[in-house]
Amino acid sequence: MTDIRVLVVDDDFRVAGLHRDAVAARPGFVALEPARTVGEARAALAEHQPDLLLADVYLPDGDGVDLVRSVGVDAFVLSAATDAATVRRAFTAGALAFLVKPFDTRVLAERLDRYARYRNLLSSSRPLSQDDIDRAASVMRGEREGPSLARSATEQTVLAALGADEASASEVAERIGVSRATAQRHLTALAERGLVQVSLRYGSTGRPEHRFRVGA
Repeated sequence: MTDIRVLVVDDDFRVAGLHRDAVAARPGFVALEPARTVGEARAALAEHQPDLLLADVYLPDGDGVDLVRSVGVDAFVLSAATDAATVRRAFTAGALAFLVKPFDTRVLAERLDRYARYRNLLSSSRPLSQDDIDRAASVMRGEREGPSLARSATEQTVLAALGADEASASEVAERIGVSRATAQRHLTALAERGLVQVSLRYGSTGRPEHRFRVGA
């Protein structure tokens, strides 16, 4: 994964420098020279194409939230504004985080680390599963990672379909109305966590069939 390029936008050069240094101190991040106005920010965006924007709300020539909304780049809003309307505007504009100034630089470092993990989870070239998407969202919010609600619901359905019986992935798929591949994936995940036992049934011809049963 290439380094994450970050542009700080803040008209206070001391604050901008602190945030730039906090970014530069994180492994895997590159801090660009800060911009002090919306105009400077747009020029830097065009020239350097940063991956992440750290924008203040109140800028000499415009509004940082409007900047975030218009540029289509991942962004955090860093502001002394604490009114609910501004916070809502920031999230509606697409901000991934809102940090109230002043804050300890360790807070920014922790958010940057979350962002790196979030970005890594969403960088796959394969189609993402619901669990992949939920996990990335949980990481960005700082929540403990775990199975998504969608996956848990499906797994509960799979377990209910097994009941006290032994069944193949094809039989489970037919019972709950999903594809065999989907049933197989969830059965394998349950088996890896010890919630389902797997055995082989040998027929007279062909390959042995995996059979699944609920049990520790």
